[in-house]
Amino acid sequence: MKTIVQAVKGTRDFYPDEMAVRSWMLAKIRKVSEMYGYQEYEGPFLERLDLYAAKSGDELVNQQAYVFEDRGGDKITLRPEMTPTLSRMIAQKQKDLALPARWWMFGPFWRYERPQKGRTREFFQWNIDLLGANTPESDVEILAVAVSLFRELGLKSDQVRLAVNSRRLMDSELARLGIENELKAAAFRVIDRRDKMTPKEWEEFALGMGLSAEQFQGILQIMSNQDLWQKSDELRRVFELMDRMGMRDSIEFDPKVIRGLDYYTGVVFEAHDVDGGRAIFGGGHYDNLVGAVGGDPLPGVGFAMGDVMILIVLEKYGLLPSLSRVPAETLVTVFDEAGLDDAFALSAELRSAGLKVVVYPEAAKLQKQLKYADRIGVHYVLIAGPDERAAGQVTLKDLQTRTQETLERAKVADVLCQKLAEVRAV
Repeated sequence: MKTIVQAVKGTRDFYPDEMAVRSWMLAKIRKVSEMYGYQEYEGPFLERLDLYAAKSGDELVNQQAYVFEDRGGDKITLRPEMTPTLSRMIAQKQKDLALPARWWMFGPFWRYERPQKGRTREFFQWNIDLLGANTPESDVEILAVAVSLFRELGLKSDQVRLAVNSRRLMDSELARLGIENELKAAAFRVIDRRDKMTPKEWEEFALGMGLSAEQFQGILQIMSNQDLWQKSDELRRVFELMDRMGMRDSIEFDPKVIRGLDYYTGVVFEAHDVDGGRAIFGGGHYDNLVGAVGGDPLPGVGFAMGDVMILIVLEKYGLLPSLSRVPAETLVTVFDEAGLDDAFALSAELRSAGLKVVVYPEAAKLQKQLKYADRIGVHYVLIAGPDERAAGQVTLKDLQTRTQETLERAKVADVLCQKLAEVRAV
C-alpha cells in the first residue's frame, strides 16, 4: 500500500466543514471590529528577525520563531506575532495617518512550540489595536471590543471573563519592596509563572531569580490583595467606565496577570474560561513599540486572539453553529446525455437570478444524484427528463419535505427565489 505524505507537525488541514467554521468566526470578528470603527489591514508573512529581537523577548525570538537565512544572508522569520509588524507599518507612514488609528486583521502565524490541545505551530489570529491615544478610555474601548465579541459568540460572563491588571501599578508595588531595574524584570517573570508551577517550584524559581525571602513574601501579599486595583487611577477609571457600558460583570482584577512580553507598559489583560480553563487570549497597553522600530513615540493598546482556543471554548459550551455543508442550495440533475446542455443552460439562468447552484457533471441514475444531493445538503433538486424537456417543464423536488411539483421552465428561477427567501427567513 502507498504511504500518504503526512502534514507538517503542528499544522492543520481545513476541510470544507472546518473552513466553514473558520469563515463563520471571521465574519463575527469582522462584524465586531467594524462595529467599533476599526479598519482591516494586513502585513507580510515574512519579517526580519531583528524586528522582534528588540522588544518581543528572548523566548519568542530564540525558541519559538521559525528563523532562516535568505540568499542575501539576512535572518528572516515567519511572523510569530503581529504587534511589531503593526508598529513598523505605522512608523513608515506615521505622518500620513489619521490618529488615533484603529486597525484589525485576521491571518496566519507560526511558532515552534510543542503541539498540544489549544496550541499548534501554525494558527490563525485576530489582532486589534488602537494607536495614538494614551488614556484609560482607549484601554476600555479595547476591553469593550473583546466583551462584544464574547456576546456576539453567545459566551456569557459566567463562562468567559477578562482578568485585568496594570503594569504601572505593579511597578509601584515592586518598587515599594525594593525591586527595581533588572530585578523587576525577574519579578515579572516570577509573577507570570505563578500558575505554571507548584508552590514549592515557584518559590525556588523566585529565589533563584535573585529575589530575597522578604521580597518573595511581599510578592505573595501583592498577589493575594484583590483590592489592590483601587490604588491605581487608571484601573479605577477602567472599572468605572466598563460599569457605565454595562460590561462590568465581564471583567475582574487579577494581580497575577502580568503578560510575558516585554513591551507592555500599562493596563494588561487576559481572557479566561471561568470554568478552570486556560487563557483564551491576552493583550495590553504599550507606549514604546512604534518608537522602537524607528518612528516617533506613539502609545497603543490591543490584543491578539488565536482561533484554536476560542473554538475549543465554543465547542465546550455548545456554541459552534450547525453550518451548511455547501454554499449551493439547489442541484440541477442530468437525466441523460441529451440533457447535459439544457442542464448547464438552466444552471446559468438560475445563477444570473442570484441563486447558488450545483450541476451534476455527468449523466447518471437519478437515485445516485438524489443521494449526492442529500449528502452535500442542498435543499432543492431540479429534474428534467426527455418528456419534461419536450413540454418545457422542470420538476422541483424539496428534499426537506420530500414533496415535488412540476413548473414551467420559464418560471423556475422566480419560484426558486421565492421559496429560498422563505426558507432563509425561518
